[in-house]
Amino acid sequence: MKPRQIVVIAVTATVFTWSLVLVAAGQTMAVAALAPVLALTVQQIVHASRSHTAPGTGNRVDAAGDKEDDAP
Repeated sequence: MKPRQIVVIAVTATVFTWSLVLVAAGQTMAVAALAPVLALTVQQIVHASRSHTAPGTGNRVDAAGDKEDDAP
């Protein structure tokens, strides 16, 4: 595993563990208030992990082939 993946997994586990501790302690209102933050954390982790490994669209435009000086 890459060091970055280890850090991401550790941070995610810490956030979810803390949420479980709050629920176990009866602080369900705190968890409900933090639910959007947890969802955003998951979304950003998924986006970060896919953005570097996902292939491009493959639609490249050749900008050099469109010159005004070549017009008849």
